[in-house]
Amino acid sequence: MVTETLGTGARVRARGIAVAATVVATMAVWAVAALAFGQDDLVVRQPGKEAMELGAGQVLFFSLVPALLGWAFLAVLERFAPAMARVVWTVVASVILVLSLVPVLQVEAADGTKVTLALLHLVVGAVLIPGFWRTGTK
Repeated sequence: MVTETLGTGARVRARGIAVAATVVATMAVWAVAALAFGQDDLVVRQPGKEAMELGAGQVLFFSLVPALLGWAFLAVLERFAPAMARVVWTVVASVILVLSLVPVLQVEAADGTKVTLALLHLVVGAVLIPGFWRTGTK
């Protein structure tokens, strides 16, 4: 798909599909992990904080909100730096993806939970980055 030929409506639709696909993909990873490891095992403990269960609500929230924030950031870049928007967005999103994996290594959790968390982060990046890159302006 050539991005220059996408109208505003098509661009919004494609980005909405990318956001929805991101949420569906992360929910699928979570569902498989919940079946494989058991819901009781998907618990994360951070030093000085209460243990948090990695439930469907958390997965939904932490995939949907970053996807929408990424969309907003791309739209701002397209407005103020259209010539570089796609490249800048892709670099920033990739750096954020890599940095988002650091806390996964630092939390107290079962190995299966850490693998699930890492997969969730990677799935968000694997779906969202190419999805938004395709719709971005040069």
